Amino acid sequence: MTTITFKDETSGKVVQMPVLEPTYGHRVVDIGKLAKEFGYFTYDPGFMSTASCQSAITYLDGDKGELLYRGYPIEQLAEKCNFLEVCYLLLYGELPDAEKKQVFETSITRHNRIRENLRRFFHGFNYDAHPMAMMTAVVSSLSAFFHDRLNVLKDDEDRMVTARRLIAKMPTIAAACYKHSIGDPSIYPRDDLSYTGNLLYMMFSLPGKRYEVNPVAERALDVLFTLHADHEQNASTSTVRLAGSSGTNPYAAVAAGIACLWGPAHGGANEAVIRMLDEIGDLSKVESFIAKVKDKNSGVRLMGFGHRVYKNFDPRARIIKDICHQVLESFGHDPRLDLAMRLEEIALSDPYFIERKLYPNVDFYSGIIYSALKIPVEMFTVMFAIARAAGWISHWIEMITEKDQKIGRPRQLYIGNSRRTVPVLSERQ
Repeated sequence: MTTITFKDETSGKVVQMPVLEPTYGHRVVDIGKLAKEFGYFTYDPGFMSTASCQSAITYLDGDKGELLYRGYPIEQLAEKCNFLEVCYLLLYGELPDAEKKQVFETSITRHNRIRENLRRFFHGFNYDAHPMAMMTAVVSSLSAFFHDRLNVLKDDEDRMVTARRLIAKMPTIAAACYKHSIGDPSIYPRDDLSYTGNLLYMMFSLPGKRYEVNPVAERALDVLFTLHADHEQNASTSTVRLAGSSGTNPYAAVAAGIACLWGPAHGGANEAVIRMLDEIGDLSKVESFIAKVKDKNSGVRLMGFGHRVYKNFDPRARIIKDICHQVLESFGHDPRLDLAMRLEEIALSDPYFIERKLYPNVDFYSGIIYSALKIPVEMFTVMFAIARAAGWISHWIEMITEKDQKIGRPRQLYIGNSRRTVPVLSERQ
């Protein structure tokens, strides 16, 4: 085993620590004994240089612009597989054959309804409640309805039933959130529709009026969900793992991930892109907007460009751009696409953005697609959550089945007051 030498210049103590070899990516130094051997912790805000776990699910290379699910490139999965096949891949580690695909999709259909008392839960929310607030609460409440299959720490079948149940119910819950927000009754799913077809049907069908699922919209959502299904150890996935490490039930852990995703620095980015394009409003104003972006004192940001991890073109952005054109060809042109393409053209040729490696990310075009499908901005992050639930539950299963799994307990650098003595009341100023 490769090791690396740590030496404390103060004490002169020298300790060898193992270097862990990945399939791809950076090697990782196992510093688990650092505190015991030297009496030091490490300080790494945002975990920029810290591997929090071992995982075999997803790998991304930000420098190369590469994303793999279980070793398969995202470009191939988006082209050749549907979202439920990708869910199966994330959960089980391999793509399903025809028989396993049918069994899995049948299982998802069997679990896609929500009980009537859970449906009534929505009546307790105010009419203008944000859909993400409702989704967080409803997903967490699932443990109260399905506690009979929550022996998840010991029973593998209970884990997989819970995973399938969660993936199946996310579109139904999301559609119910939307319907409540507009004052309409929720719609039951249909067994003859696809995963994304059912979502569109439950969101947009009306009582007494037959709704026909547009195949372009159906396929666009399926690809978007595939692209959003997982993204390694991002903030929400890490939240699910940290919450799950305490042994809490998976619905509560995933609800914690949904709450994290709601943050504008994470799942709300495509909404911010739409608001930016609406603010620009016209092609004639693009250059002046770019000038403000380049002025560090203006406080104006170019949303949908750059990424915490990617220092090259986000591979998902290329796929989404093509899907965006297909959707608008079917649903009608959106002037915001012209703005988006002009912004991209400038950013990819301007030294200011090139030097900073600011390339379009997955959020840049996804909001335009959602808008074309008549999905309101308040639902954008809900769409993200539907897709990411597959990754969250896969990481949760991986985490709780690790042989050396421990409850998460980060350390801190304490910078508060030194020890003080409490004065009697009469002496306090």
